Amino acid sequence: MCAHVMLAEDDPRQAEALRRYLTAAGHRATVVADGETALRQAREQAFDLLLLDVMLPKLDGMQVCRILRQESDVPVLMLTARSAEDDLLRGLDLGADDYMTKPYSPRELVARVRTLLRRVRTTPQESPVHRLGRLTVDESRRLVTAGDTTVDCTAGEFAILAAMIRQPGRVFSRVQLLEHTRGVDRESTGRTIDVHVMNLRRKIEANPRRPQQLLTVYGVGYKLSAGTS
Repeated sequence: MCAHVMLAEDDPRQAEALRRYLTAAGHRATVVADGETALRQAREQAFDLLLLDVMLPKLDGMQVCRILRQESDVPVLMLTARSAEDDLLRGLDLGADDYMTKPYSPRELVARVRTLLRRVRTTPQESPVHRLGRLTVDESRRLVTAGDTTVDCTAGEFAILAAMIRQPGRVFSRVQLLEHTRGVDRESTGRTIDVHVMNLRRKIEANPRRPQQLLTVYGVGYKLSAGTS
């Protein structure tokens, strides 16, 4: 599964080490050292995935992610030295699909890259169109619509919707949804899924404060229903 990956990392030694691991895994890696260059390159080239360090000079990784998410649904994996949960959840709230906190294993990072790429490269044969109420999820085209409105989803948000719409009415725990979005991740908590669900409700519900389709099952998790007509 070869891909063109942009690596935005201002530490030259760290960037070179990651570039070598990505290349050894069969990927093509473009390395940039600041946020302004990362933003420009992401707009000028077709990348399959972005690795953004949070503490980039000129424009930090959070800002780059926020701007790009308004323009593209390319998968974003944040690299951060910050371990505070609020900082990590802020990255997800801005549209990042995954994150890793330093220090991390380059081999694990390459595995995360592989997981993200696999998630967004589903084949049409395995990706039917699902309809539930006013919601439609087309897995082959990676397209979501709510009524007549096209919904822009991050890879993580799309994975949650795709998993839930395949089994409407089923209650998914946060752990089960984490497995669908990124596999079992020891760094993540149930709060990660809560952020994705909050963002999805803003996008697919007529009134996010009173959701009709993406419902909370208190003490258990979430389920997707047809909603009201």
